[in-house]
Amino acid sequence: MEIITSRSNPRIKRARALRQRRQREIEGAFLVEGIHHVGAAIEAEAEIEILYYAPDLLNSAYAGKLVAEAAGRGVPCQPVAAEVFRSLADKEHPQGILAVVRKPEASLPGIAPEDFSWGVALVAPQDPGNVGAVLRTIDAVGADGLLLLDGGVDSYHPTAVRASMGAIFRLPVVEAAFADFVRWAGERGYHIYGTSAHASLDYRGFAEYQRPLVLLLGSEQEGLTHEQAAACEAVVALPMRGRVTSLNLAVAAGVLLYELFDRFDLERHSIWK
Repeated sequence: MEIITSRSNPRIKRARALRQRRQREIEGAFLVEGIHHVGAAIEAEAEIEILYYAPDLLNSAYAGKLVAEAAGRGVPCQPVAAEVFRSLADKEHPQGILAVVRKPEASLPGIAPEDFSWGVALVAPQDPGNVGAVLRTIDAVGADGLLLLDGGVDSYHPTAVRASMGAIFRLPVVEAAFADFVRWAGERGYHIYGTSAHASLDYRGFAEYQRPLVLLLGSEQEGLTHEQAAACEAVVALPMRGRVTSLNLAVAAGVLLYELFDRFDLERHSIWK
């Protein structure tokens, strides 16, 4: 392909517009920037519409291989001038490779215990870094996906995509209203376990977490409301020994996910003894 040298090129303007949430929702696509993240998208066989790269900025042999691999899979690979690429990039010192990726289709009615045995639901999260970090931890413990309830930040925000470290290409991320989530969980037989700084039950002292389950965490500012906590089978707390009164949302999710991981791992080993 002929190199694009104009920042006003229609394709460049369209890609640049995807930095805005409204345009991502209209287009059903999002941006993936950086060598590692584009590599993760290719490895996961995400639906890549087009790959943009700046030959003058690509200093990595691996990045060159990614362009060749994408082209070999039939992905249009468009070279652009360094100045044009910088107009697309979210990072101050871009690595010279960026992809436009289609959002996968996922909806709550399509989620069932057979392929979603356990996962996390976040109520109106506000920090895209938290959303990405939670998704990364879900992937790390072998859980099955993330539900985003009652709005909040876009899970395909560039910060969320980067923080997920590729998990966003491998796991379902589903948006739903809280009322629809509660109805779905009841119909499908899910156990909902919530967490709150005001709960009296220590997360380590709860006798038995049962699958299929969803770990429910409230927003960073508000936590779970009384109505949301009432939808839970149990609400547990993480003990605080210092002067702080709460943990970062992604940290709290990580602690609880690894508690569940340990319980289920012991359960698996006991079956084989």
